[in-house]
Amino acid sequence: MMDGMGTFGIWAPGFGWLFMLLFLGLLILGIFALIKWPAGEASSRGAPAQKSALQILEERYARGEIEREAFEQKKCDLSR
Repeated sequence: MMDGMGTFGIWAPGFGWLFMLLFLGLLILGIFALIKWPAGEASSRGAPAQKSALQILEERYARGEIEREAFEQKKCDLSR
């Protein structure tokens, strides 16, 4: 009962453009991802964000590495 329309029948010519657009979209997305991925990875390997001396001091105090008196003295020294 095949009348020369192939496996998909009459719908194949109608949806051919849709599959072509889907394929091209995926191809473009893949190329974009290949270009963007190494660039993003390189920027994330850069130097970490610099913390201020006061932020480091506050972290040390919060972890209990220094006492309150030492914290207050160093904080005063940094504010000068």
